[in-house]
Amino acid sequence: MHARVVYESLFGSTAEFAEAVAAGLRAYGTVEVMNVVAAGEQPEPTVDLLVVGARTHLFGMSGTRERRIATHRTSAPIVIDLGIREWLADAHAPAPGTRAAAFETRVVHLLPFPGSAVHSIGKQLRRLGYQLVGDPAEFLVYNVLGPASAKELKRAKAWGERIGRTEVDRPAHPL
Repeated sequence: MHARVVYESLFGSTAEFAEAVAAGLRAYGTVEVMNVVAAGEQPEPTVDLLVVGARTHLFGMSGTRERRIATHRTSAPIVIDLGIREWLADAHAPAPGTRAAAFETRVVHLLPFPGSAVHSIGKQLRRLGYQLVGDPAEFLVYNVLGPASAKELKRAKAWGERIGRTEVDRPAHPL
């Protein structure tokens, strides 16, 4: 299995979760991990599995407004005009049968909060023609600026392992 994990991380926690998911997937194949800016510079992924993750901002995936606001909360470089929302909007249809999975990070003190990045990501992936595998995952962050907790990172790695195992055990030619 060849997988690519693409993520948008404004404060670093979602990047930590992307690495944890990739660590779980690596037990079952080759995995590339890249932020959405690097993914935007690459050709369309030719992978067996695409995993996409982002943090829920307000009611879903971040937009330019949320990314602009984030620049005032961190010294990390943030590309304002490219996030998962824009990357998926510009993506092309994958090869038939290509699978995908989605995850989000969400700040605990904002629960319950309407909207979800993971559901928006899943909807966009299905619109493009990906077949979703497994349940979308939600990983909790206890502070907007991070870091991610060891317990949640362990959950992310286990989710990656389940997704990888599902893909490896999947019949090559479905009936």
